[in-house]
Amino acid sequence: MTLPALPIPPAESIFARALGDEFERLHPQMQRRFGVSVEVGYACVGTGVMREIHPGPWWVRPFLLLGATRNIMFPESGRGLPFQIDNYAYVDGLGRETVTFVRTMELGQGRRRRFDATMIYSEAAERIIDYLGTHQHLAVDLDLSVTEDGGLRLVSGAQRFYEGWIAFRFPGFLTGRAYLTEYFDDLKQCFVIDLEVRHARLGVLFGYRGEFVCSFPEASQVPGALKPYREEVRE
Repeated sequence: MTLPALPIPPAESIFARALGDEFERLHPQMQRRFGVSVEVGYACVGTGVMREIHPGPWWVRPFLLLGATRNIMFPESGRGLPFQIDNYAYVDGLGRETVTFVRTMELGQGRRRRFDATMIYSEAAERIIDYLGTHQHLAVDLDLSVTEDGGLRLVSGAQRFYEGWIAFRFPGFLTGRAYLTEYFDDLKQCFVIDLEVRHARLGVLFGYRGEFVCSFPEASQVPGALKPYREEVRE
């Protein structure tokens, strides 16, 4: 299936701001996908199949179960699982342009898991900050780069926890680092996503790989179900 051509969106999205001139090196369909912004007025809704979801070693499961209570990763594994990813841009209650990254996995037998994230561009840090979960408890620095084939490479950096008066940065030796690559496959006419969360000494903690196609509906507002329950002012 060939996706209908659309003009490449102007460089107003948070990803265009973070990548600067490198944004133009992305594949045109990747520019379209990561060009979602309030100003351009469309969303990106991807539907496809997770070829594989793997949660890592058994002792990681309790942490993934805990994270699943706030839609931050999950302990299940599987192959050939339908999923949807919803990217909508909106201005949050703190005046920040925000883009949703809500991934919904269909596990079969009526079971479903979500992995929620909302991203902003930080003027102070000059990078994207990724808030994870339903309550934006975790704030993660993201480093972005463009691959040789026009894909997007994302690597997580420092991670901070916020809840009420509690605020601290996780020591590096306690955290995993996320490595995500996404690109557009011209042969298959679909997007491919590959994520691994790895610990420097303990190996892979969580990961998935999938393929999906996107629609780009007009969107003047974000569905309420995709927004976090609370918004964190601290970056």
